Amino acid sequence: MHALPLFLALLYGAAAGALLPRPLYRLAVEPDRPWRSACPRGHPIAGWAGRAVCPSCPAGSRAYGPGARPRPWGRPVVTAVVCGALAAATGARPELAVWLLAAPVAVALAEVDRAVRRLPDVLTLPLAAGVAALLGLAALLPGAAGSWTGALLGGAALAGGYFLLFLINPSGMGFGDVKLAVALGCALGWYGWGVLFAGAFLGLLLGSVYGVWLMVSGRGRRGTTMALGPYMIAGAWLGLLLGGAAA
Repeated sequence: MHALPLFLALLYGAAAGALLPRPLYRLAVEPDRPWRSACPRGHPIAGWAGRAVCPSCPAGSRAYGPGARPRPWGRPVVTAVVCGALAAATGARPELAVWLLAAPVAVALAEVDRAVRRLPDVLTLPLAAGVAALLGLAALLPGAAGSWTGALLGGAALAGGYFLLFLINPSGMGFGDVKLAVALGCALGWYGWGVLFAGAFLGLLLGSVYGVWLMVSGRGRRGTTMALGPYMIAGAWLGLLLGGAAA
């Protein structure tokens, strides 16, 4: 891959990551509470994307939510690495645009789930619909390295698998994981069943390793609930890197 597209992907990822603090603050609430619409001091928040900074608050206390944490550059760096790796593995193919558009949403979902054990419909449902529709457009363009039919079947298969797990153990898995699986399955299925199985397996493996670490370290015990979304997303990301490189 040429250096310019890779640089642009890194730059895009950093810019998108810098816009995540405000939606993360709005969405990182408990399942029985409405989305936040004001800063901690009660001033209304305008818009959904941007820095978590309130211009109405006194100087020195304007930052709130995720943007107030140390290392505010951490999220742009993570999102840039995610996008840059996808660009390096996929190359200048039509599906890369889909991966880059979906990446910041996936990063936001991972952070919200990690913070409050919740995968908001306002992100999972548009992500699923957007990935499926945009891959349909990508399949019409020259140079596409996947199959739209495979993507749709992959989304149905992965969501069906997680729905079965949800029915078996509803206390250990939320229905948001099932909705997230639609988007991840579509993305992985684009490159075929092998990539779909690899991405799904890696997500479950990462989640299992973290669960074992919680028990070994004494931070959890048998039956402790944990956020599965970040590991599903990480596994899918690794699967896309494998699929893009192989294609």
